[in-house]
Amino acid sequence: MSIKRIILNEMSYFGAGSRAVLSDEIKKRGFKKVFVVTDKDLVKFGIAGQVALVLSNAGIPFHIFCDVKQNPTVNQVKAGGNEFTASEADVIVAIGGGSSIDTAKAIGIIAANPEFANVVSLEGVADTKNKSIPIIALPTTAGTAAEVTINYVITDEENVKKMVCIDSNAIPILSIVDAELMVSMPKGLTAATGMDALTHAIEGYITKGAWEMSDMFELKAIEMIAKYLPAVVENPSDIEARDGMAMAQYIAGMGFSNVGLGLVHGMAHPLGAYFDIPHGIANALLLPIVMRYNASSSIDKYSNIAIAMGVNIYGLSKIEASHAAVDAVKALAVKVGIPERLRDLNVTEDGLEKLALSAFNDICTSGNPRVATLDEILTLYKKAF
Repeated sequence: MSIKRIILNEMSYFGAGSRAVLSDEIKKRGFKKVFVVTDKDLVKFGIAGQVALVLSNAGIPFHIFCDVKQNPTVNQVKAGGNEFTASEADVIVAIGGGSSIDTAKAIGIIAANPEFANVVSLEGVADTKNKSIPIIALPTTAGTAAEVTINYVITDEENVKKMVCIDSNAIPILSIVDAELMVSMPKGLTAATGMDALTHAIEGYITKGAWEMSDMFELKAIEMIAKYLPAVVENPSDIEARDGMAMAQYIAGMGFSNVGLGLVHGMAHPLGAYFDIPHGIANALLLPIVMRYNASSSIDKYSNIAIAMGVNIYGLSKIEASHAAVDAVKALAVKVGIPERLRDLNVTEDGLEKLALSAFNDICTSGNPRVATLDEILTLYKKAF
Protein backbone atom coordinates (compact mmCIF):
# COMPACT_ATOMS: atom_id res chain seq x y z
CA MET A 1 0.00 0.00 0.00
CA SER A 2 1.43 3.39 -0.99
CA ILE A 3 1.83 6.14 1.59
CA LYS A 4 -0.75 8.94 1.41
CA ARG A 5 -0.37 12.51 2.67
CA ILE A 6 -2.78 15.31 3.38
CA ILE A 7 -1.88 18.89 4.31
CA LEU A 8 -4.50 21.41 5.43
CA ASN A 9 -4.60 24.74 7.26
CA GLU A 10 -3.98 24.52 10.99
CA MET A 11 -7.21 26.51 11.47
CA SER A 12 -10.05 27.94 9.38
CA TYR A 13 -13.19 29.93 10.12
CA PHE A 14 -16.36 29.91 8.03
CA GLY A 15 -19.57 31.92 7.88
CA ALA A 16 -20.85 35.37 7.06
CA GLY A 17 -19.12 37.95 9.23
CA SER A 18 -16.31 35.61 10.30
CA ARG A 19 -13.70 38.27 9.47
CA ALA A 20 -14.44 39.61 12.96
CA VAL A 21 -12.12 36.95 14.42
CA LEU A 22 -9.09 38.33 12.56
CA SER A 23 -7.93 40.80 15.20
CA ASP A 24 -8.19 38.30 18.05
CA GLU A 25 -6.24 35.70 16.09
CA ILE A 26 -3.49 38.22 15.26
CA LYS A 27 -3.16 39.29 18.88
CA LYS A 28 -3.33 35.74 20.19
CA ARG A 29 -0.48 34.73 17.91
CA GLY A 30 1.65 37.69 18.99
CA PHE A 31 1.94 39.44 15.64
CA LYS A 32 2.76 43.15 15.79
CA LYS A 33 2.26 44.54 12.27
CA VAL A 34 0.29 43.36 9.26
CA PHE A 35 1.30 43.48 5.59
CA VAL A 36 -1.95 43.44 3.59
CA VAL A 37 -1.79 42.01 0.06
CA THR A 38 -4.78 42.85 -2.12
CA ASP A 39 -5.71 44.56 -5.41
CA LYS A 40 -6.79 48.07 -6.34
CA ASP A 41 -10.37 47.09 -7.20
CA LEU A 42 -10.92 45.55 -3.78
CA VAL A 43 -9.60 48.76 -2.23
CA LYS A 44 -11.73 50.91 -4.56
CA PHE A 45 -14.96 49.06 -3.83
CA GLY A 46 -14.41 48.87 -0.09
CA ILE A 47 -13.96 45.11 0.29
CA ALA A 48 -10.40 45.40 1.58
CA GLY A 49 -11.66 48.22 3.77
CA GLN A 50 -14.05 45.85 5.55
CA VAL A 51 -11.05 43.83 6.70
CA ALA A 52 -8.88 46.88 7.38
CA LEU A 53 -11.62 48.18 9.66
CA VAL A 54 -11.28 45.09 11.85
CA LEU A 55 -7.56 45.81 12.17
CA SER A 56 -8.06 49.54 12.80
CA ASN A 57 -10.70 49.00 15.46
CA ALA A 58 -8.32 46.67 17.29
CA GLY A 59 -5.41 49.12 17.05
CA ILE A 60 -3.33 46.77 14.89
CA PRO A 61 -0.96 48.65 12.54
CA PHE A 62 -0.92 47.60 8.90
CA HIS A 63 0.60 48.46 5.53
CA ILE A 64 -1.33 47.86 2.30
CA PHE A 65 0.28 46.51 -0.88
CA CYS A 66 -2.40 46.65 -3.60
CA ASP A 67 -0.45 46.27 -6.83
CA VAL A 68 -1.72 42.75 -7.45
CA LYS A 69 -3.10 42.15 -10.94
CA GLN A 70 -4.92 39.27 -12.62
CA ASN A 71 -2.38 36.55 -13.43
CA PRO A 72 0.31 37.94 -11.05
CA THR A 73 3.85 38.11 -12.38
CA VAL A 74 7.40 37.55 -11.18
CA ASN A 75 8.06 41.30 -11.17
CA GLN A 76 4.96 41.98 -9.07
CA VAL A 77 6.11 39.41 -6.52
CA LYS A 78 9.58 40.98 -6.38
CA ALA A 79 8.06 44.43 -5.86
CA GLY A 80 5.82 43.07 -3.14
CA GLY A 81 8.74 41.33 -1.49
CA ASN A 82 10.74 44.55 -1.36
CA GLU A 83 7.76 46.42 0.08
CA PHE A 84 7.20 43.71 2.67
CA THR A 85 10.79 43.97 3.88
CA ALA A 86 10.56 47.75 4.11
CA SER A 87 7.27 47.54 6.05
CA GLU A 88 8.84 45.58 8.93
CA ALA A 89 5.63 43.56 9.23
CA ASP A 90 5.65 40.08 10.74
CA VAL A 91 2.45 38.63 9.24
CA ILE A 92 0.77 38.79 5.82
CA VAL A 93 -2.99 39.15 5.44
CA ALA A 94 -4.10 38.29 1.90
CA ILE A 95 -7.48 39.67 0.80
CA GLY A 96 -8.76 38.66 -2.62
CA GLY A 97 -9.04 35.83 -5.08
CA GLY A 98 -6.31 33.50 -6.23
CA SER A 99 -4.19 36.33 -7.59
CA SER A 100 -3.85 38.09 -4.23
CA ILE A 101 -3.39 34.93 -2.19
CA ASP A 102 -0.89 33.45 -4.67
CA THR A 103 1.07 36.70 -4.64
CA ALA A 104 1.08 36.63 -0.84
CA LYS A 105 2.36 33.05 -0.86
CA ALA A 106 5.23 33.92 -3.18
CA ILE A 107 6.13 37.03 -1.15
CA GLY A 108 6.02 35.03 2.07
CA ILE A 109 8.21 32.27 0.67
CA ILE A 110 10.94 34.51 -0.77
CA ALA A 111 10.99 36.62 2.40
CA ALA A 112 11.65 33.48 4.47
CA ASN A 113 13.89 31.85 1.85
CA PRO A 114 15.93 34.66 0.23
CA GLU A 115 17.87 32.20 -1.92
CA PHE A 116 14.67 32.00 -4.04
CA ALA A 117 14.42 35.79 -4.48
CA ASN A 118 14.54 35.47 -8.28
CA VAL A 119 11.06 33.85 -7.97
CA VAL A 120 11.48 31.73 -11.13
CA SER A 121 13.34 29.09 -9.10
CA LEU A 122 10.10 28.42 -7.20
CA GLU A 123 8.54 26.66 -10.19
CA GLY A 124 7.56 23.05 -9.59
CA VAL A 125 8.32 21.48 -6.23
CA ALA A 126 10.74 23.99 -4.73
CA ASP A 127 13.15 22.78 -2.05
CA THR A 128 12.52 25.62 0.38
CA LYS A 129 13.88 25.13 3.89
CA ASN A 130 11.75 27.58 5.87
CA LYS A 131 8.03 28.04 6.26
CA SER A 132 6.59 31.17 4.67
CA ILE A 133 6.15 34.33 6.63
CA PRO A 134 2.81 33.55 8.36
CA ILE A 135 -0.13 34.16 6.00
CA ILE A 136 -3.76 34.70 6.95
CA ALA A 137 -6.00 34.40 3.89
CA LEU A 138 -9.44 35.95 3.43
CA PRO A 139 -10.80 34.90 0.01
CA THR A 140 -13.18 37.26 -1.79
CA THR A 141 -14.04 34.81 -4.58
CA ALA A 142 -15.42 31.28 -4.40
CA GLY A 143 -13.19 29.45 -6.80
CA THR A 144 -9.46 29.02 -6.35
CA ALA A 145 -9.34 27.66 -2.77
CA ALA A 146 -5.88 29.24 -2.59
CA GLU A 147 -6.48 29.76 1.12
CA VAL A 148 -6.22 26.00 1.78
CA THR A 149 -3.79 24.81 -0.89
CA ILE A 150 -0.04 24.27 -1.06
CA ASN A 151 -0.05 25.49 -4.67
CA TYR A 152 0.32 28.93 -6.21
CA VAL A 153 0.70 30.19 -9.76
CA ILE A 154 2.92 33.05 -10.90
CA THR A 155 3.40 34.21 -14.50
CA ASP A 156 6.96 34.29 -15.81
CA GLU A 157 6.69 37.17 -18.27
CA GLU A 158 10.13 36.69 -19.80
CA ASN A 159 9.41 33.08 -20.80
CA VAL A 160 5.65 33.63 -21.31
CA LYS A 161 4.51 30.83 -19.05
CA LYS A 162 2.54 30.25 -15.91
CA MET A 163 4.69 28.68 -13.23
CA VAL A 164 2.85 26.21 -11.02
CA CYS A 165 4.62 26.25 -7.66
CA ILE A 166 4.00 23.44 -5.16
CA ASP A 167 5.29 23.98 -1.65
CA SER A 168 3.85 22.83 1.66
CA ASN A 169 5.73 25.70 3.30
CA ALA A 170 3.44 28.16 1.48
CA ILE A 171 0.08 27.13 2.94
CA PRO A 172 -1.60 29.88 4.97
CA ILE A 173 -1.63 29.28 8.71
CA LEU A 174 -5.19 30.56 8.97
CA SER A 175 -8.11 30.98 6.58
CA ILE A 176 -11.19 33.09 7.17
CA VAL A 177 -13.87 32.24 4.61
CA ASP A 178 -16.41 35.04 4.99
CA ALA A 179 -19.20 35.01 2.39
CA GLU A 180 -19.97 38.69 3.09
CA LEU A 181 -16.66 39.55 1.38
CA MET A 182 -17.95 37.86 -1.79
CA VAL A 183 -21.34 39.55 -2.17
CA SER A 184 -20.07 42.33 -4.44
CA MET A 185 -18.67 39.91 -7.04
CA PRO A 186 -20.33 40.57 -10.42
CA LYS A 187 -22.22 37.73 -12.05
CA GLY A 188 -19.48 37.03 -14.60
CA LEU A 189 -16.78 36.66 -11.96
CA THR A 190 -19.09 34.61 -9.75
CA ALA A 191 -19.72 32.23 -12.65
CA ALA A 192 -16.08 31.97 -13.71
CA THR A 193 -14.72 31.36 -10.22
CA GLY A 194 -17.51 28.90 -9.47
CA MET A 195 -16.71 26.88 -12.57
CA ASP A 196 -13.04 27.04 -11.59
CA ALA A 197 -14.03 25.35 -8.32
CA LEU A 198 -16.00 22.72 -10.24
CA THR A 199 -12.95 22.06 -12.41
CA HIS A 200 -10.84 21.60 -9.28
CA ALA A 201 -13.36 19.14 -7.88
CA ILE A 202 -13.74 17.08 -11.05
CA GLU A 203 -10.06 17.00 -11.93
CA GLY A 204 -9.15 16.27 -8.31
CA TYR A 205 -11.62 13.39 -8.35
CA ILE A 206 -10.29 11.69 -11.49
CA THR A 207 -6.58 12.58 -11.29
CA LYS A 208 -4.05 9.78 -10.99
CA GLY A 209 -3.26 10.66 -7.40
CA ALA A 210 -6.87 10.54 -6.14
CA TRP A 211 -7.73 8.30 -3.18
CA GLU A 212 -10.58 7.69 -0.75
CA MET A 213 -10.21 10.84 1.33
CA SER A 214 -9.80 13.19 -1.64
CA ASP A 215 -12.71 11.47 -3.39
CA MET A 216 -14.91 12.25 -0.40
CA PHE A 217 -14.03 15.94 -0.57
CA GLU A 218 -14.40 16.28 -4.33
CA LEU A 219 -17.76 14.55 -4.67
CA LYS A 220 -19.24 16.72 -1.93
CA ALA A 221 -17.83 19.82 -3.60
CA ILE A 222 -19.36 18.84 -6.97
CA GLU A 223 -22.75 18.32 -5.32
CA MET A 224 -22.64 21.69 -3.54
CA ILE A 225 -21.46 23.62 -6.60
CA ALA A 226 -24.22 22.13 -8.76
CA LYS A 227 -26.71 23.27 -6.12
CA TYR A 228 -25.41 26.70 -5.18
CA LEU A 229 -23.68 28.14 -8.27
CA PRO A 230 -26.82 28.70 -10.41
CA ALA A 231 -28.57 30.22 -7.39
CA VAL A 232 -25.84 32.71 -6.61
CA VAL A 233 -25.36 33.73 -10.25
CA GLU A 234 -29.10 34.38 -10.51
CA ASN A 235 -29.20 36.25 -7.20
CA PRO A 236 -25.78 37.63 -6.19
CA SER A 237 -27.08 38.83 -2.82
CA ASP A 238 -28.24 35.34 -1.78
CA ILE A 239 -25.98 34.98 1.25
CA GLU A 240 -26.94 31.33 1.82
CA ALA A 241 -25.85 30.42 -1.71
CA ARG A 242 -22.72 32.58 -1.34
CA ASP A 243 -21.83 30.74 1.84
CA GLY A 244 -22.53 27.40 0.18
CA MET A 245 -20.18 28.23 -2.71
CA ALA A 246 -17.55 29.55 -0.30
CA MET A 247 -17.51 26.22 1.54
CA ALA A 248 -17.75 24.14 -1.64
CA GLN A 249 -14.68 25.68 -3.24
CA TYR A 250 -12.74 25.26 0.02
CA ILE A 251 -13.73 21.57 0.20
CA ALA A 252 -12.59 21.09 -3.41
CA GLY A 253 -9.25 22.66 -2.46
CA MET A 254 -8.82 20.26 0.45
CA GLY A 255 -8.78 17.49 -2.11
CA PHE A 256 -6.93 18.74 -5.18
CA SER A 257 -4.18 20.45 -3.21
CA ASN A 258 -3.12 17.01 -1.99
CA VAL A 259 -3.65 14.89 -5.11
CA GLY A 260 -3.09 17.16 -8.10
CA LEU A 261 -5.10 18.17 -11.15
CA GLY A 262 -5.05 17.32 -14.85
CA LEU A 263 -5.21 18.35 -18.48
CA VAL A 264 -7.86 21.07 -18.10
CA HIS A 265 -5.47 23.07 -15.91
CA GLY A 266 -2.53 22.12 -18.11
CA MET A 267 -4.36 23.68 -21.08
CA ALA A 268 -5.79 26.64 -19.14
CA HIS A 269 -2.44 27.91 -17.87
CA PRO A 270 -1.03 28.80 -21.34
CA LEU A 271 -4.26 30.63 -22.17
CA GLY A 272 -3.59 32.88 -19.20
CA ALA A 273 0.09 33.31 -20.00
CA TYR A 274 -0.29 34.08 -23.74
CA PHE A 275 -3.73 35.70 -23.94
CA ASP A 276 -4.35 36.87 -20.35
CA ILE A 277 -7.62 34.95 -20.21
CA PRO A 278 -8.98 34.73 -16.65
CA HIS A 279 -8.16 31.33 -15.22
CA GLY A 280 -11.73 30.44 -14.25
CA ILE A 281 -13.09 31.17 -17.72
CA ALA A 282 -10.33 29.14 -19.38
CA ASN A 283 -11.03 26.18 -17.11
CA ALA A 284 -14.80 26.40 -17.54
CA LEU A 285 -14.62 26.52 -21.34
CA LEU A 286 -12.21 23.59 -21.55
CA LEU A 287 -13.74 21.36 -18.86
CA PRO A 288 -16.53 19.64 -20.87
CA ILE A 289 -14.21 19.10 -23.83
CA VAL A 290 -11.46 17.49 -21.76
CA MET A 291 -13.99 15.53 -19.70
CA ARG A 292 -15.29 13.92 -22.89
CA TYR A 293 -11.70 13.07 -23.87
CA ASN A 294 -11.04 11.50 -20.44
CA ALA A 295 -14.32 9.60 -20.16
CA SER A 296 -13.03 6.18 -21.22
CA SER A 297 -10.29 6.24 -18.57
CA SER A 298 -12.59 7.27 -15.70
CA ILE A 299 -15.90 5.75 -16.67
CA ASP A 300 -16.80 4.40 -13.22
CA LYS A 301 -16.17 7.76 -11.56
CA TYR A 302 -18.15 9.63 -14.20
CA SER A 303 -21.32 7.90 -12.99
CA ASN A 304 -20.66 9.37 -9.53
CA ILE A 305 -20.03 12.80 -11.06
CA ALA A 306 -23.38 12.59 -12.84
CA ILE A 307 -25.16 11.74 -9.59
CA ALA A 308 -23.39 14.58 -7.76
CA MET A 309 -24.50 16.93 -10.56
CA GLY A 310 -28.10 15.91 -9.88
CA VAL A 311 -28.55 13.56 -12.85
CA ASN A 312 -30.80 10.51 -12.47
CA ILE A 313 -28.72 7.73 -14.02
CA TYR A 314 -31.16 4.92 -13.23
CA GLY A 315 -31.30 2.56 -16.20
CA LEU A 316 -28.32 4.15 -17.96
CA SER A 317 -25.25 2.19 -18.99
CA LYS A 318 -21.86 3.37 -17.73
CA ILE A 319 -21.16 4.95 -21.12
CA GLU A 320 -24.53 6.73 -21.13
CA ALA A 321 -23.96 7.91 -17.56
CA SER A 322 -20.53 9.29 -18.50
CA HIS A 323 -22.09 11.24 -21.37
CA ALA A 324 -24.75 12.52 -18.98
CA ALA A 325 -22.05 13.77 -16.60
CA VAL A 326 -20.34 15.73 -19.37
CA ASP A 327 -23.66 17.10 -20.61
CA ALA A 328 -24.57 18.26 -17.09
CA VAL A 329 -21.28 20.12 -16.71
CA LYS A 330 -21.70 21.71 -20.14
CA ALA A 331 -25.27 22.74 -19.34
CA LEU A 332 -24.17 24.37 -16.09
CA ALA A 333 -21.42 26.33 -17.86
CA VAL A 334 -23.91 27.59 -20.47
CA LYS A 335 -26.50 28.40 -17.80
CA VAL A 336 -24.11 30.64 -15.86
CA GLY A 337 -22.92 32.40 -19.03
CA ILE A 338 -19.46 30.98 -19.73
CA PRO A 339 -18.22 31.67 -23.31
CA GLU A 340 -18.25 28.54 -25.47
CA ARG A 341 -15.43 29.22 -27.94
CA LEU A 342 -11.83 30.37 -27.61
CA ARG A 343 -12.22 32.53 -30.72
CA ASP A 344 -14.68 34.65 -28.75
CA LEU A 345 -11.91 35.38 -26.23
CA ASN A 346 -9.50 36.81 -28.81
CA VAL A 347 -7.44 33.63 -29.03
CA THR A 348 -5.88 33.33 -32.50
CA GLU A 349 -5.90 30.11 -34.44
CA ASP A 350 -2.23 30.48 -35.33
CA GLY A 351 -1.45 30.48 -31.60
CA LEU A 352 -2.89 27.04 -30.93
CA GLU A 353 0.32 25.12 -31.62
CA LYS A 354 2.34 27.08 -29.07
CA LEU A 355 -0.49 26.65 -26.58
CA ALA A 356 -0.45 22.91 -27.14
CA LEU A 357 3.30 22.65 -26.60
CA SER A 358 3.09 24.66 -23.40
CA ALA A 359 0.17 22.56 -22.14
CA PHE A 360 2.01 19.34 -22.98
CA ASN A 361 4.87 20.45 -20.70
CA ASP A 362 2.67 21.85 -17.91
CA ILE A 363 3.11 20.16 -14.53
CA CYS A 364 -0.64 19.61 -14.15
CA THR A 365 -0.91 17.63 -17.38
CA SER A 366 1.02 14.71 -15.91
CA GLY A 367 -1.79 14.13 -13.41
CA ASN A 368 -4.38 13.52 -16.11
CA PRO A 369 -5.93 10.03 -15.98
CA ARG A 370 -5.38 9.59 -19.72
CA VAL A 371 -1.92 10.22 -21.14
CA ALA A 372 -2.29 12.93 -23.79
CA THR A 373 0.00 13.32 -26.78
CA LEU A 374 0.96 16.70 -28.19
CA ASP A 375 -1.24 16.12 -31.24
CA GLU A 376 -4.22 15.18 -29.05
CA ILE A 377 -3.84 18.35 -27.00
CA LEU A 378 -3.73 20.42 -30.19
CA THR A 379 -6.90 18.68 -31.37
CA LEU A 380 -8.63 19.55 -28.09
CA TYR A 381 -7.63 23.21 -28.46
CA LYS A 382 -9.04 23.17 -32.00
CA LYS A 383 -12.34 21.78 -30.69
CA ALA A 384 -12.40 24.56 -28.11
CA PHE A 385 -11.54 27.19 -30.72
